[in-house]
Amino acid sequence: MYHATKKKVHSLLHPEIVGDSRWDRIINIFIVILIMLNVIAVMLETVQSLRTKYHEFFSYFEVVSVIIFTIEYLLRVWSSNHEEKYKHSIWGRLKYMVSPAALVDLLAILPFYVHVIVGLDLRILRILRLMRFFRFFRLTAYTKATQLVLRVFKSRLNELMLAFVMTLFLVVIAACLVYFAEYNTPDSKFTSIPETIWWAIETLTTVGYGDMVPVTIIGKVFASVIIMAGVALLALPAGIITAGFLDEARKIREQEQGPKKCPHCGKPLEEDKHHGH
Repeated sequence: MYHATKKKVHSLLHPEIVGDSRWDRIINIFIVILIMLNVIAVMLETVQSLRTKYHEFFSYFEVVSVIIFTIEYLLRVWSSNHEEKYKHSIWGRLKYMVSPAALVDLLAILPFYVHVIVGLDLRILRILRLMRFFRFFRLTAYTKATQLVLRVFKSRLNELMLAFVMTLFLVVIAACLVYFAEYNTPDSKFTSIPETIWWAIETLTTVGYGDMVPVTIIGKVFASVIIMAGVALLALPAGIITAGFLDEARKIREQEQGPKKCPHCGKPLEEDKHHGH
């Protein structure tokens, strides 16, 4: 009975992993709506007139939300050792508690308890309350689309890291080239390589605020080459991510349609090979 209850709680709180029953969907929709309402409440509280007029409502809503999120967090910790990787009754739960998903859950409710237990002045409290935005990131556990995005980034992590390193390398090279071309000019804003890195970032990303502009001929030549390189380099991560989405879409389609079958006997092609077709 104990293990069956734990399994049921775990399945209800992990709709992205287990099944898609009626109660899974109900809890899924309820938590998603509550998270979105909390994010909206945090934003509306920053409006002075609304905060003054509806202060009591915001407070009650915060308390109710924290109670619900706390119960959910405790149930997640309790049922976590249903998974094989968190199997140990103590160390498994501790391992789950330091996982990224659990830490986001904890950070979403922590400011409330810090204020209640410790007590803080208003300025620090407002900063901590902004941590409630962490609840927004919990949507990743409840939306299949977000799970798809996470799988794409995970599968293409090495390629994306390579693109990031290449971008970082180009930023440093661009900053060095333009700095040595511009630092001797009168009233130059390229006073150091770290200062010039800001110019390189905004140029490579094609933002171009115009707050730092090369004036020498060689500086302009370097800047032109850097701008064109930036356009080409920014297309690289987009291509990597697009390829990742295409791969995931193919996998999903294969899962839904099942393995390809032989048009003659109707059996899966892998199995059909053994029958001499």
